Amino acid sequence: MNTNTVNQITQNPIAINSPEKVYELALTMIPGVGDVLIKLLISYCGSASAVFKSNKVKLLKIPGIGEKIADSIIQNKSIEAAEKALEQINKYGAKLLFFTDKSYPEGLKQIPDAPVLLYYRGNADLNNKKTISIVGTRNATEYGKSFVHQFISELKKINPLIVSGLAYGIDYHVHKAALENNIPTIGVMGTGINLIYPAAHKNTALQMLANGGLLTEFPLDTTPDRQNFPARNRIVAGMADATIIIEAAKGGGALITAEIANSYNKDVFAVPGNVNNKFSEGCNDLIKNNKAQLITSAQDLIEFMNWDQDSSGIRASASRTPLGLNPEELKIYTLLKVNNELLIDEISWKAQLPINKVASLLLTLEFQGIVKALPGKKFKLK
Repeated sequence: MNTNTVNQITQNPIAINSPEKVYELALTMIPGVGDVLIKLLISYCGSASAVFKSNKVKLLKIPGIGEKIADSIIQNKSIEAAEKALEQINKYGAKLLFFTDKSYPEGLKQIPDAPVLLYYRGNADLNNKKTISIVGTRNATEYGKSFVHQFISELKKINPLIVSGLAYGIDYHVHKAALENNIPTIGVMGTGINLIYPAAHKNTALQMLANGGLLTEFPLDTTPDRQNFPARNRIVAGMADATIIIEAAKGGGALITAEIANSYNKDVFAVPGNVNNKFSEGCNDLIKNNKAQLITSAQDLIEFMNWDQDSSGIRASASRTPLGLNPEELKIYTLLKVNNELLIDEISWKAQLPINKVASLLLTLEFQGIVKALPGKKFKLK
């Protein structure tokens, strides 16, 4: 892929990242430590800075942490690299969102392969209770473009956050239509936060910083390598309450997003199209195979999601959540619904609750007949 088409964007005020961000960024720079181990380290130590202050004996007691990784943590070499990187991140006005932050997208916290760290530029609330992902083919037809603009104009009344991938075609028109209707829109990128791809969308991206933003899991200066974009799609699907496919050929990237959203037990919708148009084949197949609900208007989506009962940004559908659960119990219920079964350690770091608290909540849910304990400290819904 030709990186000459990548443009830097620099017009943004300096972001202020807390000192803790150095340690959070440093965790991602330790060789051999990925997202799963980082979440486990935080679960046992409490914070990123506490990980680096832990002695070797304590670190070796954490599952998956061997001599080599423990030594890398104690040597603190990644901290110096993180300090230098954070200086550059601040210059670009980017914020670091760690998975324990309140501003980190709540929808992503519920999926098993969410990135622990996100780079964010913008001013939108990433936890809007009506977050909608809209994606489609790069070869949008006039039918698809027209539908996007009409559909998004009709969504304005529910004050949503609209997410897409900043790609050519449907994605681009999604962002443009959102801006035209003063709806905050997020572009999830397959590059570093300081690079825009494709370069033709630079001006649109700059406008999005004023009402919405840009989001990526990739470090500064990451170029648009092909493998980055399927990875990007899981963020598009994961952070949304509903994913909508508008025009997609068979085997297109939009269908990957739909499959991912289905695997996360998210609501998926598709817009039907002409049976003789190859860019409608993907949507028609999703509907035919019951992998997406058919919608022909924004009102269809609003009614399916029970958003017609409320316009304040708070989802109105009581039928979608079990009654009688407090917020912490509901968080565990949702995690088990999405992930089928989980170890108690996994529930702890995904829910961001101490293990002893999780054990007590699981016991309560077990007594209520909601949760079932499995061998090996695993749990699932009954």
